[in-house]
Amino acid sequence: MDVLAETLQLFFSMLLKLTVLFLSISTLTALLLTWIPHEKIKIWMTGKGVFGNIIGTGAGAMTPFCACSTIPLTLGFLQAGIPFGSVMSFLIASPLLNPLILGIITVFIGGNAALWYFLIVFPASVAFGILAERLGGAVFVKRVRIPSKIHQDEDLRNTPFYSQLSASFKKAFRDFRTVFPFLLIGVAAGAGIYGYVPDDLVMRFAGPGSRFAVPAAAIIGVPLYVRAETAIPIAAVLMQKGMTSGAAAALIIGGAGMALPEMSLLAGIFRKRLVAAVIAGIFCTAVIGGFIFNMIV
Repeated sequence: MDVLAETLQLFFSMLLKLTVLFLSISTLTALLLTWIPHEKIKIWMTGKGVFGNIIGTGAGAMTPFCACSTIPLTLGFLQAGIPFGSVMSFLIASPLLNPLILGIITVFIGGNAALWYFLIVFPASVAFGILAERLGGAVFVKRVRIPSKIHQDEDLRNTPFYSQLSASFKKAFRDFRTVFPFLLIGVAAGAGIYGYVPDDLVMRFAGPGSRFAVPAAAIIGVPLYVRAETAIPIAAVLMQKGMTSGAAAALIIGGAGMALPEMSLLAGIFRKRLVAAVIAGIFCTAVIGGFIFNMIV
């Protein structure tokens, strides 16, 4: 009964934290994006050389989109004539670096971990875009039109601040309603692991003595992933059980970047070689980032 009480206490504590984080960070980000329209982001991403890749990565980091929004935006950027490398940097950074992920990592794992996570993933996203363009990856983009049903956010820049804030909160709440069932799954799984999975079992397979913990965690993160809000609490609890910070980082990067829903949508606009290149790039980022985490965090 004591274990059950502790498990339930952790469940409701994590659920409350995630709810507050999701609504507050999503509202603030949506409010910020009302002042920076997509058209202006497109102009910035057309910068020459590495600058365009940096802006593409930064744009991805500012957009807390799910795959259903990221993929159409990626296609729209390509059809607007934005350099392929800049768009690829955006594509990698969008699921990995959005403010919600960084905020959740800060609260559940720590600010130092969030900082190093950013410092690892940001340059990796820039580098992937540069490499993808230089290797001629643009030829593997299918000729697909943007679906006409894609929702365009209302232009609120000339409305009063209260209206902007209200619209931003409503958008955040709509997103929260969509993700809430998955959030429950992640929190329940994390609480269950905390209460009923033995510490020595986690230490044996994902502790400091396990050589293959980091690459294994990167692979396991793919089927485990539903959304980052699901994966991060699980990783945080596993760290309390003895999982290394590197394995936890690999779990988050691999899961968030190689989510099965996103990969299936990517297959609709990219040919198999480019989809495989995206998966390989994220997997390498997860593994290399995991080993770096083990050394410095």
